[in-house]
Amino acid sequence: MNKTFPALLAAGGALALLAGGTAFGWLTKSATQPAEPTVILGDGITTPKDMAWVPPGTFLMGSDSKLAQPNERPAHSVRVQGFWMDVTHVTNDQFAEFVRQTGYVSTAEKKPDWETIRVQLPPGIPKPPDDVFVPGAMVFVGTSGPVNLADYSQWWRYVAGADWRHPQGPGSSIEGKGDHPVVQVSYEDVLAYAKWAGKRLPTEAEWEYAARGGLEQATYAWGDELMPEGQVQANYWDTRQRTFPVVSPQAGGAVGTMPAGTFPPNGYGLYDMTGNAWQWVTDWYRSDYFALQARGGKGPIDSPKGPAESFDPSEPGVPANAPKRVIRGGSFLCNESYCLSYRPSARRGSDPYSPMSHVGFRLVKDAAAPKG
Repeated sequence: MNKTFPALLAAGGALALLAGGTAFGWLTKSATQPAEPTVILGDGITTPKDMAWVPPGTFLMGSDSKLAQPNERPAHSVRVQGFWMDVTHVTNDQFAEFVRQTGYVSTAEKKPDWETIRVQLPPGIPKPPDDVFVPGAMVFVGTSGPVNLADYSQWWRYVAGADWRHPQGPGSSIEGKGDHPVVQVSYEDVLAYAKWAGKRLPTEAEWEYAARGGLEQATYAWGDELMPEGQVQANYWDTRQRTFPVVSPQAGGAVGTMPAGTFPPNGYGLYDMTGNAWQWVTDWYRSDYFALQARGGKGPIDSPKGPAESFDPSEPGVPANAPKRVIRGGSFLCNESYCLSYRPSARRGSDPYSPMSHVGFRLVKDAAAPKG
């Protein structure tokens, strides 16, 4: 195969890199700060099955902590209405049922479209020959030893044949992993699933509010201590055990997702809001969006829907206005040396047409609040 196209995809899709990098109002009662979090799970009869109620409230979105990146600053007051949220990521089994019923073909299984790739590249890049446009997706492949973390292309690769059924490529499988988060799904794939399920993607504000689980400005979804009583609380890359991004046999082999719900839930009963796999939300990504929000005034911002367009000047070789959607929550690749995105305020932008081996999603639903 001509090597030009995978290189272009690496420049376009993965330049929005999600491995971390320094490096998507039906209640009439106005939202107020919720009381101590109470876990309310849907019963599948009068309330949505496998979903948790996130009550209306006002919170400080973003962070001014020493760990916060510029795109998380400043913390600003936001008000959201109540909603139901999936207790876990959408899993491989759930996505497989969607495909079985609809015959849906995901983005990674289709021949890539030049027009959707071109907008992620510098102007003037010539179109590659047609025979190099092959279905596939971006895969974390790791390295055999320590490397300079300034060049993520050393541990990411466009792999022909990679898709949601084969997250690492043709030789991989999700057999025995039906309860793991589905990955290698594009923003377009997520919207198709959401329509079928009768749900929607959360806004960025809804996602962060839910992820915090009622803990105002806590560093993590479970509190301010990374490992309370020495217990790991999320699936992230533990640099105490291996150097990022080394995946050699000597380092313990490859890393990946864990079953959804492996770790304790947060205050609203939501599992894995951070770590395991990034989660698409509905908003366009602007790196300066929080700063723009904070200029709007002192009162809480009501149910923000995100900016009208993308803006991110931080990715070398990618136009600042290239389309990107927000992803939240971090993944199994996030770590102290390269990425601290297993925090509720952490945020990134990603090419909506670029599936990756550590990006999944969960959905929300607008339904009546629980009684009582």
